[in-house]
Amino acid sequence: MSGGWELEDEPDRVISVHPELVNRRIGEQLWKARAEEFDLLVGSSGCEIMASQRFSVRKATARILLGEGQAEEIRRLVEVHEADVVFVDHPLSPVQQRNMEVAWEAKVVDRTGLILEIFAARARTREGVLQVELASLNYQLGRLVRSWTHLERQRGGYGFMGGPGERQLELDRRMIRNSIGALERDLEKVMRMRATQRSGRQRKDIPTVALVGYTNAGKSTLFNKLTQSDVYVADQLFATLDPTLRMLELPGGLRLMLSDTVGFVQELPHELVDAFRATLEEVIEADLILHVRDASDPLQSEQAKVVHQTLHQLGVVGDDSPPVIELLNKRDKVAGMVSYHGEDIHSSRLAISALHGDGVDELLELLSDWLQREMGELHLVLDISDGRSQAYCHEHGFIISSEAVDNVLHLIVRMGPVHAARFNCDGALHFLQ
Repeated sequence: MSGGWELEDEPDRVISVHPELVNRRIGEQLWKARAEEFDLLVGSSGCEIMASQRFSVRKATARILLGEGQAEEIRRLVEVHEADVVFVDHPLSPVQQRNMEVAWEAKVVDRTGLILEIFAARARTREGVLQVELASLNYQLGRLVRSWTHLERQRGGYGFMGGPGERQLELDRRMIRNSIGALERDLEKVMRMRATQRSGRQRKDIPTVALVGYTNAGKSTLFNKLTQSDVYVADQLFATLDPTLRMLELPGGLRLMLSDTVGFVQELPHELVDAFRATLEEVIEADLILHVRDASDPLQSEQAKVVHQTLHQLGVVGDDSPPVIELLNKRDKVAGMVSYHGEDIHSSRLAISALHGDGVDELLELLSDWLQREMGELHLVLDISDGRSQAYCHEHGFIISSEAVDNVLHLIVRMGPVHAARFNCDGALHFLQ
């Protein structure tokens, strides 16, 4: 994917490089946080960081990005630590990557290549694997085309007749494009299947709530706490890649579908935003979004901006967008945190601890209130012996009151429009057979 470097059981000895271009300065605190995040990404790949070096680059060069003295310093670090790989926290052109590898005599991987490798190692479902392969091939295609430029000069013949390098370039281009086409067709099938599943949930009037947030904010921990599941949880970036759906029982017997999604990071490669659109459709199609934030992180505001920007890329904005509830997680690490309930659900903010369960009951009650507000209120008049209708109301609605008069049962029930449609209005409401 990134040209031969792969995750292995034995950790590679690596150097981590963090260039900051002077004309794109983001401030010392943010640069430090970004460098720490990148090193966490490197650690998540199973590598051992021997040295982490930050450089301020006055003027990026097309040949090797860094200044000559900075490049020489990296070469010395590679030699001293006998490093196998150098990770560069910056997008690299194929020319820059190749020149660095020649100068440092080590494999060089940029930010996009690193994230692709981590995703490839952790994708488990067929959809996740297909998405990673598609993103990787699109990433490879641009680098492959340029990496053969030295062979294109071997061109011979009469215009349309190319030399061996030209022919090899075209063969490799065609092979990758054919693979991309096949993957896109396979993904289209998966997307249609997921659309069918979503329409089935809509017909059954089961709303979907999606967990989103910055990576490592605690989404999967909260998901497990709410659904009593055992989704993989780890203190590392991108612990969750494949979407996970579970039914969530709310107070009063109401139900919804809860979706755990991949976490966002700064400058998520555009290849991944496009390739993972099918996975993130659970967010696009959600009825409600829970934005989980790490309240203990001093840069949580910047992280929230990254999440909002990514949601904007996905089109989850505008008047028709689902409401968003902010969940300030890890309140056990922050003194004095309290919840706030606004007039509208999207203006509410809950302080919780997904690990210890603090505030989770409050969240369940809020979800139950939201779901009931989305329902219509029906007054049903049923025969006292009509157990089928009564069971249906208990299973698919929320009973507000129940009163039996003679052989007639008066029920006031809150119910979603799909389930309410199974009753007709002709004075008294009757269950449709």
